[in-house]
Amino acid sequence: QVQLVESGGGLVQPGGSLRLSCAASGVIFSRYAMGWYRQAPGKQRELVADITRGGTTNYADSVKGRFTISRDNAKNTVYLQMNSLKPEDTAVYYCNAVEIAAGVRGYDYWGQGTQVTVSS
Repeated sequence: QVQLVESGGGLVQPGGSLRLSCAASGVIFSRYAMGWYRQAPGKQRELVADITRGGTTNYADSVKGRFTISRDNAKNTVYLQMNSLKPEDTAVYYCNAVEIAAGVRGYDYWGQGTQVTVSS
């Protein structure tokens, strides 16, 4: 049974930082591409950042230079370091895991989400 458990969300002032973590179980973690998505009220879920099995990263334009995604295969954990946070970063952040083989995307697994609120 695949489980993704996020942690690290909370309330932070504009300009502050947070580090999200997502611990995976029930998967061979190193075989999965991992990602962070977010969904603000009234908006669609959007990709924030993802990282391949080999460590190649990709970021939404809105977070480039401020957020950093990383993974620790020994700990089955993916991280999202968020710096210089803005009110528009306020959303529920979801962890995603997907196995990609021969360019074909497999089943998407999701965590339960963690709330990030950026407000003074």
